[in-house]
Formats: sequence, C-alpha cells, structure tokens
Amino acid sequence: MEPAAMDSVSESNLNEFRIPSFIFQPELHVSDDGSSSPLPECPVLVFINSKSGGQLGGDLLLTYRSLLNEKQVFDLGEEAPDKVLRRIYLNLEVLKSRSKLAVEIERRLRIIVAGGDGTAGWLLGVVCDLKLSHPPPIATVPLGTGNNLPFAFGWGKKNPGTDRNSVMSFLDQVKKAKEMKIDNWHILMRMRAPRKGPCDPIAPLELPHSLHAFKRVSPTDELNMEGYHTFRGGFWNYFSMGMDAQVSYAFHSERKLHPEKFKNQLVNQSTYAKLGCTQGWFFASLFHPTSKNIAQLAKVKVMKRHGQWQDLHIPRSIRSIVCLNLPSFSGGLSPWGTPNSKKQRDRDLTPPYVDDGLLEVVGFRDAWHGLVLLAPNGHGTRLAQAHKIRFEFHKGYADHTFMRIDGEPWKQPLPEEDDTVVVEISHLGQVNMLATHDCRSRSVNDPSSPCNHDDGDDDSNEDESEHGEERKKFGAADTFKIPDGIDIAHLS
Repeated sequence: MEPAAMDSVSESNLNEFRIPSFIFQPELHVSDDGSSSPLPECPVLVFINSKSGGQLGGDLLLTYRSLLNEKQVFDLGEEAPDKVLRRIYLNLEVLKSRSKLAVEIERRLRIIVAGGDGTAGWLLGVVCDLKLSHPPPIATVPLGTGNNLPFAFGWGKKNPGTDRNSVMSFLDQVKKAKEMKIDNWHILMRMRAPRKGPCDPIAPLELPHSLHAFKRVSPTDELNMEGYHTFRGGFWNYFSMGMDAQVSYAFHSERKLHPEKFKNQLVNQSTYAKLGCTQGWFFASLFHPTSKNIAQLAKVKVMKRHGQWQDLHIPRSIRSIVCLNLPSFSGGLSPWGTPNSKKQRDRDLTPPYVDDGLLEVVGFRDAWHGLVLLAPNGHGTRLAQAHKIRFEFHKGYADHTFMRIDGEPWKQPLPEEDDTVVVEISHLGQVNMLATHDCRSRSVNDPSSPCNHDDGDDDSNEDESEHGEERKKFGAADTFKIPDGIDIAHLS
C-alpha cells in the first residue's frame, strides 16, 4: 500500500511558516532519487477538542492550523485519533525502507492534545491501545475545568492564550520538554445482569465518556461470572467515590441541561464551589447520612506490590475516598502530600511517584477537611499505597453511590438483592508524557526526586496468563464512542 504523496516542503515554505522546527508532513513525499523533505527538529501532531473551553478550542484550532501544516492538526470532533494515528504510522512504516527521514520522524515525533482531562485521557488511551513500536510522548494543553493532567506535568491549569505568540511559546516549551513515564490503571467492574428491563445495567447517558471503552471481557477472566456483566476501562489521574463524586455529578448534570452557562473556566469553577455547598459537602455531618460513608458502603481490600489481599481499615467518618495516580486533584491540589515523618515511614508510606506502580489511597471527611490541602504540608487521611485495590459493595445501606474517573462522574447502582458489585483497580502499564523541567510530578528514576528509590515493578508479564489480551488494553482505540446527540464539549 503506497502512502498518498504530498508536495515537498521547500525551504521558502518553511520560512513562511516561521517555525520550521515543527513542520511535519504525515504523508511524506520521497522522490525517485531517495531525497525527501527537510527533517524537522521536533515534529508534532496536534489533536484539539474544538468544543472545549467555550470558544477557546475553536480559536486554538485555527491558530495551530495557521502556524503548522494543516494535515498535522486535527479536530477531535471530526476525526477520531486512532484513525489518524493508524494512517500516519502506516505511512511511516511504508516509507522507512525508502528514507531515513521516516525513521527519524517516528523517533522524534511528539503529540499535543488540547482539551479537558477527559479529552487527554482519550488520547492517552488510544496511544496505549495501539501498541505502537515507538509510542510518541504527549503534552497536554489545559482547556477544561480541572486540568489536573496538564498541571501535574507543568503545563498549567488556566486556559491558555490562543493567539499566535502564545501558541508559538507553547510549541517552544514542547520542543524543550522532558519525557516522563507514568502509570496507567485498569478497572474491572462486575454487577449482576438485570432480570428485567434493558440489558445495560446503567442508562447509557449516565455513563462517563471514559467508560464507553467498557465491554465484556474474556470468559476466562476471574471476575467474569455467570449471570453477571463484567466491564473494563482505565484511568490516568484518579478514581474517586463518595461525596466529591456526588458534587461532580451535580455539576455535570447541570452542564448537560444548560451548556450555554458553562463557557467560561472561572464561571465553571464558581458553579462547582456553589454546588459543593448545596450538595451538603461543607456540612456533611448534617446532610450526609452515615449509611453512605465509605466504611458502611463497601469493604475495601488492597494489595501492596505482589502478594495477598489485605482488608483496608476505613475510618467511619470518611465520606470520600480517592485513589490517586498523579499529584493533582480538584484543579491542582495534592491530597497525599509528602510523608516524611518516622510514623509515616513506619507505615511504609513514601512520596507519590507517577511511575512506581502504586496508587495513593486518601480519605476525606468533608469539604472542610479538603481545605487543609491549601495549607503548607496539608494532606488528606493517608490510608494506603497499593498495587491493586478492590471495592466490594453488598446489599444494605444504600441503593446507589457516586463514582468518578478523571473528572467524569456517574451514579452507580448498588445491590438490591443478595449479591455484590465489585470494582477492582490494577496496574496496567505505562505511557510516555511530556513534562516541563519544573513540573510537580516525580519519577522513581529521577535522582532529583525526594526519597528516591528504585522499586518500581514491571507488570508486563503479570496479567499475561491470568487475564489474557483483553485486560491489557483500555479499548479506547476501537470502542470509544461519543453518543449521538452528545456534544464533545462534555469531555472537557
């Protein structure tokens, strides 16, 4: 299969673009004598959710297309990233035998994704699923409300400028950025298939977009049982459950009803704070029944590294639990902090690293408890660091709870009969991110990181025989769909 040819980029064309170090032709033209276009210093592909950030996404799309080759800038509302990347990498593979330029393009290629955390997670999931021979590192442009992913890697949390100078400055940062591996996490959720009504246990519009990758897994999977639905997916930043997810659910529900009111980041954050009050998060002891506290809702088990499951003690006052991969939550707060006392070391708790194969598990009593994060060295209730986490919900205290993955919440039904809903989180692998040199995320392999240690583990073979191929992918490349009639802006 021959790649579609494009006109070569001449030196004068490069000068017209004014930033030749970023010019990249996805479909390279190679002449009969083997010559090809000049090699860009930092070739990039740009994926933009044009509906994110109100008008900002569309403005950013126009600016990038005016600066770069239009065929390297993509609107996620028009073309899915897996189709784009498959096409480009196929072209590069064909051209490798004819030109060293294609080899260098693949080696140096970087990706920029502009949107909310949901958009960034979609792109990360696609790159993970495609199993590319040389996966490109990814930089994230903050266009959402929380922007935890960009903030964790030094790209800021405020909506960026969309003018030419701002974009050129960001491109220059991308060229200078360092690569950093981060963990990604897999979720399996099992619940009994309904005996009446539709087959789907949750109405489709109630599911977060990040869970559209869920589907039945292999019959050999340990969580797959007769009469139950088993679903799968993954996350990059956090999984949370309880009152924080309830407030987030209220925000997303309001935005779905009145999208015209959520065009401004500051307005969105203000609305979020108000909903925290109206949902009772600031006065949880008065408005939140103890029957919905985490200890009453679920039995929680953790596995530290590779070993036996252990019951995790959850204080009865905890109303929200967060399983955190990155040191950024709720718009940049760090719930885990940096354990450094002898007491914490005795509990075998370490600073948070983004590539150590461990999740930080933190609990909160209410919003006031969360405000301690604004103080120096403030943190939530540190519960554990774990390689695997398992939640078991039994019939009893409540008919539902609220859950959230990377900012995308949903209302989760709980057992009405004598059965169990199970949510299990396990380490999946790693992906390459781009980070500024002063970012807050830390690696176990970075000598400058505090309390550096090298006990990150390699999970490449752990799930091979136990769970098969299905459990080693997100499904984002093949099954991530935006439902008809749903605005892609809801990903921001």
